[in-house]
Amino acid sequence: MNEPPGPHDHVPVTFAGEPIDRARVGAILVHGRGADAADILGLAAELDEPGIAYAAPDAAGHTWYPYSFLAPISENEPGISSGLRVIDALVNRFAEASIASEQLLLMGFSQGACLVLEYVAQHPRRFGGVAGLSGGLIGPPGTSRDYPGSLEGTPVFLGCSDVDPHIPKQRVLETAEVLGRMGAAVTMRLYSRMGHMVNDDELAAVREILWALRGDPSP
Repeated sequence: MNEPPGPHDHVPVTFAGEPIDRARVGAILVHGRGADAADILGLAAELDEPGIAYAAPDAAGHTWYPYSFLAPISENEPGISSGLRVIDALVNRFAEASIASEQLLLMGFSQGACLVLEYVAQHPRRFGGVAGLSGGLIGPPGTSRDYPGSLEGTPVFLGCSDVDPHIPKQRVLETAEVLGRMGAAVTMRLYSRMGHMVNDDELAAVREILWALRGDPSP
């Protein structure tokens, strides 16, 4: 059954780093509300890791869905489903370039982190790594989290402030529990009174995932 059209069905995607047809490791980076692909690719520049093919989609209107990720899911449709299809298409694009999901990092910040985390929960398999920076699974409190399937040991990093104005600490804890139950190897770090931002410790955690995917020893 075909999905109805969504706002992000034909959004541009920016590729950076190693050309996708030469890379052995890929990364899909998903930006937050009010940002764009160039913003999230700024994190790739900060990571400064060679040999990675990066792909960053641009949300239509600079937002993947209109309301808080804690709102009833129906109020944020068709944005959520359309955004999830964008990620799925990029996973398939990397697979066509012989970069399997096991060699693929999915990373998002804020609204993008929520979308990435929801994607991996709904499409479980072994991924090379997942980094949810200031985000959590989508839906209001009490949303069913009975996702079928296994993440097969996927390394998942969750980083967030303990007082983030947009991401309740409880949702980060719930996300860690759900993904762990699905078979992910979850590392969660809550940072005392940090703002809604990405810090150096989070970038270091992402680098470690990339080093492992490239087969590099940690410095």
